[in-house]
Amino acid sequence: MSDVINKPTHYNQGRIEVSDFIIDQNMNFLEGNIVKYVSRYKTKNGAVPAKKIEDLKKAKWYLNKLIEVIENEITK
Repeated sequence: MSDVINKPTHYNQGRIEVSDFIIDQNMNFLEGNIVKYVSRYKTKNGAVPAKKIEDLKKAKWYLNKLIEVIENEITK
């Protein structure tokens, strides 16, 4: 039985857990969410095509927000 709280299968497809990678790389909230959504889109929810697109759109939203934040820092 899968442990959806402590070790969800869609976050454990490789040799390391996505959260461990995000922490190791000192990513902020926006960066971490981009990695999280891109990492899991193929396997979350049984790889339903509409869910794949949903997670990729979420990653895109966070990426656009990160770009906005960095652009605002540059123009200050």
